[in-house]
Amino acid sequence: MNFFYTILYYFQKRGFEVCRRIAERLGIRARVVRTSFIYLTFVTIGFGFALYLFLAFWLKIKDLIYTKRTSVFDL
Repeated sequence: MNFFYTILYYFQKRGFEVCRRIAERLGIRARVVRTSFIYLTFVTIGFGFALYLFLAFWLKIKDLIYTKRTSVFDL
């Protein structure tokens, strides 16, 4: 069981944080969002996983474009 928590901790620290960011935006717990992605993946045979990857890619691009610069000379 300790191995499972080690893997879980690894993905939570280095993951895309898609579920957490969606949950913050909607004002609900991240656990609910993760569970809904899991159910959506099983019900639609993979659409939830494809949606998760699309959102991860989109959020990564958004972060790269909208980075806050500390000064004018950071361009």
